[in-house]
Amino acid sequence: MKKSIALILLILIPFGYFAQKVTLSGYIKDKDTGEELLGANVIVKNTNTGTTTNSYGFYTLSLTPGQYDIVFSFIGYKEIIETIDLKTNKSINISLEGSAIMTQEVVVSSEKKSNVQDSKMSVIKLPVETIKALPAFMGEVDILKTIQLLPGVQSSGEGNSGFYVRGGGPDQNLILLDEATIYNAAHLFGFFSVFNADAIKDMEIYKGGMPAQYGGRISSVLDISMKNGNMKELEIDGGIGTISSRLTVQGPIKKDTCSYLFSARRTYIDVLVKPFIKKTSPFKGSGYYFYDLNAKLNYRFSDKDRLYLSAYYGKDIFDFKSTDAGFDMKIPWGNGMASLRWNHLFSSTFFSNTTLVASDYKFKTDVTMNDTEEGSTLMRFVQTSGIRDYYLKQDFTFIPNPKHTIKFGANYIYHIFSPNSVSAEYYAMQIDESDIMKQYAHEAAIYLGDDFKISDRFTIYAGIRGAIYTQVGPFIRYQKDDLLMHNIDTISYAKNEIVAFYNSLEPRASIKIGLDDNSSIKASFNQNKQFVHLASLSASTLPTDLWVPCSDVVKPQEARQYAIGYFRNFFNDHFETSLEIYYKDLFNLIEYADGAMPGDEVGNNADNYFIFGNGYSYGLELFIKKQTGRLTGWVGYTLSKTERIFEDVDNGEPFPAKYDRRHDLSFTATYNINEKWTASMIFVYATGNTTTLPVGIFMTDGDLVSDYGRRNSYRMDPYHRLDLSVNYLHKKTDKWESSWNFSVYNVYNRKNPYFIYFYHEGSISTGDYTAKAKQVSLFPVLPSITWNFKF
Repeated sequence: MKKSIALILLILIPFGYFAQKVTLSGYIKDKDTGEELLGANVIVKNTNTGTTTNSYGFYTLSLTPGQYDIVFSFIGYKEIIETIDLKTNKSINISLEGSAIMTQEVVVSSEKKSNVQDSKMSVIKLPVETIKALPAFMGEVDILKTIQLLPGVQSSGEGNSGFYVRGGGPDQNLILLDEATIYNAAHLFGFFSVFNADAIKDMEIYKGGMPAQYGGRISSVLDISMKNGNMKELEIDGGIGTISSRLTVQGPIKKDTCSYLFSARRTYIDVLVKPFIKKTSPFKGSGYYFYDLNAKLNYRFSDKDRLYLSAYYGKDIFDFKSTDAGFDMKIPWGNGMASLRWNHLFSSTFFSNTTLVASDYKFKTDVTMNDTEEGSTLMRFVQTSGIRDYYLKQDFTFIPNPKHTIKFGANYIYHIFSPNSVSAEYYAMQIDESDIMKQYAHEAAIYLGDDFKISDRFTIYAGIRGAIYTQVGPFIRYQKDDLLMHNIDTISYAKNEIVAFYNSLEPRASIKIGLDDNSSIKASFNQNKQFVHLASLSASTLPTDLWVPCSDVVKPQEARQYAIGYFRNFFNDHFETSLEIYYKDLFNLIEYADGAMPGDEVGNNADNYFIFGNGYSYGLELFIKKQTGRLTGWVGYTLSKTERIFEDVDNGEPFPAKYDRRHDLSFTATYNINEKWTASMIFVYATGNTTTLPVGIFMTDGDLVSDYGRRNSYRMDPYHRLDLSVNYLHKKTDKWESSWNFSVYNVYNRKNPYFIYFYHEGSISTGDYTAKAKQVSLFPVLPSITWNFKF
C-alpha cells in the first residue's frame, strides 16, 4: 500500500518548474452567440504541443518565451492562426466563426488527432448538432437514444431511453446536467428522455477510465452541458412536431456581460384526443402529457469571475379512468434541480469552480377502486417515493506547464430518501403512511488526479478518490424472522445517530503509448463504489422502481474495470477508429426478492426484501467514425457477455443479465445533399433480450400453477430497425430560418419483441387445454413531421 501511494505521489509531482515559462490563456467563444466552446483546441503550429478548453471555454498553455504561431480551432468552425510574441504572461480571447460545411483543413487541425493522442479512452463526445441531424422517434430529438447507438451502450428496449453500459444497470450511470444529478432521465415511462435538445450545448459519456473528479456511480458518467444563452442578440427558436412543441428564447441582458436562456417543451396528445372522447365513454378523463422547463442565467464580472445559475423542472402526468370498472389511476412524477456555479481564475494556470446544487425527484401512484353501483370507495392505494439532494462541490485545476494538468477538489452531499411510503384504504380499514420513516445520509469525497505528458509518445493519468458515506437517524430497523413474515425486534436510532458507515478508496489510472502520429495503444483501470441504488420491483406492473441508500443491510455496490484499446486515424484524420476490450467485475448488486410487492414496507424496511449478488461483464467494442465532408456518421459494434450470480437465484449458478446481448450493431449516416437538403439514416441490430418463461404447467388444489425455468434462460428474437430522415431548409436569411424535418421510424415495419405473455385455451377437464405464447410489439412504421424555426 505504501509503495502504491509513493508511486502515485511521484507521478503527481509537477515536473518542469525549473525551466522559465510564460503562459498564454483566455477563452474561446462562438463569434455569433458569445457561447463558450468546450473542447476547442489551442495548438502550437507544426508541433504536438497544445491544449483544449475546459467545460467553461477556458484554456491555458505554458511555453518558453518566444514567438509562436498558435492555431485556435474547433470542429465545425473556421480555424484562426495568430502569431504571438510571448515574452510575458498573456491573455487572448478568441471568437471562432461557424463553418457551414466542414472542410478538410478545419477538421484536421481542430481534432488535433485527439482520438490518438489523448490519454482518455472509453470516452465519446457528441455535439448536439450531430444528434439533431439523426432521425428522431416521433420527431423528438433524444440525447439518450443517440448514445444508445454507441458501442458499449445498450438500450433498455423498444422506444426506451434507459441505457446500460458495459454490463451495468440503469442506476449505475451518473447523469449530470450542468453538474446536477438527474435521477430519473425519462418521460412517458422511458419512451422519451427529459433533455430538450434545444437547450443543450453538448454531451460527453465515459464508459470507463473515469477521471477522479467523477464518483458515486460504478458504470458510466453522462455529462451534459446546457447552453449559456446568446450574449450578442435575441434569438428565438423552436419547433412544432407530431406529438409535442418546443420554444427556446435566449439573449443578452447586457451585451457580452450577462445573458439568459429559457426553454420549454410540452406534449399535446391529451389536448388533441380530448375532443374525440365522448362524454359517455368509460375512459373519459384519461390522458397523458409531459412538460419540461430549462432556464439559465450567466453573468461575466470579468475574465477572472463568472457566475452561472441553471434550473430544470420536468413532470409527467398520467391519468387512466374506467368508469365501467370503477377504476381510477393517477401517476405523476418528475425531476427538479437548480445549480449555482462560480468560476474564479486565480492566475492563468490556476482555475476554480464552486458549485451549489439542489435536486429533487418524486414519484407517486394513486389507485382507486370504486363501487360502480353505490359510488363508494372500495379500495385506495397510494405509493410515493423520492430522493432529495443538497450538494456542495469545489473543483480546482492547476496547469503548471504543458506536461501536467492537475485536478483536485472535494464535494459533500446530503441525501434525503423516501424509499417507499404507502397508504392504503380497504373498506373501513386504513394503513397510515406516517409510520414509514425517511432515511438520511451524508456522502463526502476528495480527489486528486494528474494528466502527465511524459513525451509526445507517452502520457499517463493517475488519480485517487476517497469517499465516505454515513446513514444517520432518525431511523427504525425492523428485524424479521427467517421467513420474513413477522417482526421479532426493532432498533431505533435517534436523530444524527450513525446507522451505517462505509468508506471507499478508488484508484484511477490510464496510459497512452503512441506508436506513430496516427496510432496509439491505451489501457485503463478504474475502481468505483456507489452508495445509492435503484431497486426494481419486477413483479409489479406499475413503474415502482425505488431509490434506496446504503444501510446496515445494504452494502455499497462496487466495480473494477480493466480496458485496453488500439486507436488509429486514417486518410489524413478523416476517419477515426478504435478497438477496445474490457473486463468488469461487479459486487454487491441488489434486486428485490421474488414475490415482493409495494406495500410490504409498511411496518418494515424496504431493504429487508432485497437479495444480493455479484456479476461480471466482458466484451469487445469497435468504433469507426467519419466527421468530415458531406457524408458523416459512424459504425459501432459490441460483442459482449454479462452474467449475474445470486445465491438466492438458481442455486447460485450464473445467469444472463436481462440486457445481456451477444451482438449489438449500429450504423448512422448523414449526407448534405446541397445547401437545402440533408438526408440521414439509422440502422440497428441487437441480439434479443433475455426473459424468464414457464416450462410447464401443473394443477394444485384445482388451480393451475406455472413452473418457470431458470432465470433469463429464454432469449427473444433479435431486434433490428431502419430509420430514415430528410431535412429541408425552407428559408434562410440573416434574420429568419425555417426548416422541415420528415422522419420515418421502423421503415420496414419490423415487429420487434417487447414482451411475451401466455394465454390459455380449452380445459384440462375436457382434455383440450393448451397454453400458447404471444409476442407483443410496440411500434409499427411511424412517420412524423416537424417544422423548426429560428429568428
